[in-house]
Amino acid sequence: MQPTRKPGPLSGLLVVDMTHVLAGPYCTMLLADLGARVIKVEPPEGDGARKIGPFLKDQSVYFMSVNRNKESIALNLTTEADRAILHELLARADILVENFRPGTAEKLGLGWEALHASCPRLIFASISGFGQTGPYRRRPAFDMVVQAMGGIMSLTGHPDSPPTRVGISIGDLASGMFAAIGIQAAVIERNRTGSGTRIDVSMLDCQVALLENALARYQATGELPSPIGARHPTAAPFDVFRAGDGWIAITASPDPMFRALCEALGDPGLASDERYADRQERVDHQAELKGRIEARLQAKPVREWLEILERKGVPCGPLNNVKDLLEDPQLAAREMLVELRDSSGPVLKVAGNPIKIGSLPADPIAFPPALDEHRSRILDELSRSRTARNG
Repeated sequence: MQPTRKPGPLSGLLVVDMTHVLAGPYCTMLLADLGARVIKVEPPEGDGARKIGPFLKDQSVYFMSVNRNKESIALNLTTEADRAILHELLARADILVENFRPGTAEKLGLGWEALHASCPRLIFASISGFGQTGPYRRRPAFDMVVQAMGGIMSLTGHPDSPPTRVGISIGDLASGMFAAIGIQAAVIERNRTGSGTRIDVSMLDCQVALLENALARYQATGELPSPIGARHPTAAPFDVFRAGDGWIAITASPDPMFRALCEALGDPGLASDERYADRQERVDHQAELKGRIEARLQAKPVREWLEILERKGVPCGPLNNVKDLLEDPQLAAREMLVELRDSSGPVLKVAGNPIKIGSLPADPIAFPPALDEHRSRILDELSRSRTARNG
């Protein structure tokens, strides 16, 4: 039984979700969290993510983490009957999201041109490794591939370390977020024009879009950006520092914050040292500066330093692991850890919706659907709609 949800900003929009594994399902989860109705169309064997462990109650926690608030219907698109069902759904839908390799949708008779002709208001969003155009368009891609090709791995890690992947699937997640943004922009455009449009999101493009200032720095200086650990290339102190019993993140690059840090450390002479007189000097001498800061931090545990630094207004934080996050009072206050519940009660805590709109509390979360769970209800709706059209 689905919990009753309050209307959200995307309420009234119907999304047909023909995505699998991560990038696409993450996009459609964001839309569902914002109120859209999402019908996940799966092949008879289900989304491949359902088979990725670990498992709780025989269900994949990988699948559960990005498929809440959705409905599921399994369709075998090699059969005429199930293709007819899909086309009925698309005729009613506002948005189609797919993450097939380019060319696959066309082979299924679901290409943009064909669907736009039959469903002119339908917004068609495609997420793929390299996009619908360009010499790489037909290549397969996974997160690791686009992290490597997109330059992010060339910046991640420590000097002289092997290439290091970002610890989350940023290639998939970024493309899912950019697609969700594009879809909402297309809805606004459709309100003006009455016509749906095509959205083409490339995982590689999204990695390049996240490079921040690395592209500009290289062109300005001629120096190739490379891994530098946790520190910042143009700000100091801006790093993770070792304290008496662990690590603490400190960012105090602006002059007033640096002076406040020096006071908090009980080393006011640090601020007047000519090697650290301004932002650029601190960057040029960051290694010596880090050593001096850590020499002071060794005297107390992280918890004490956090209290001292916070009193002085110095941006800082502990180095949390995943267990720490599950116990963090700030995340609890922000309703950022929500429970997935089935008929027997709580099953799993997952990250909630970070987009807080107005003063509305978080919605109850619908448990990720079992494969084909909502088939009867969806087919009944289509039948009633067919009957109403035919009078």
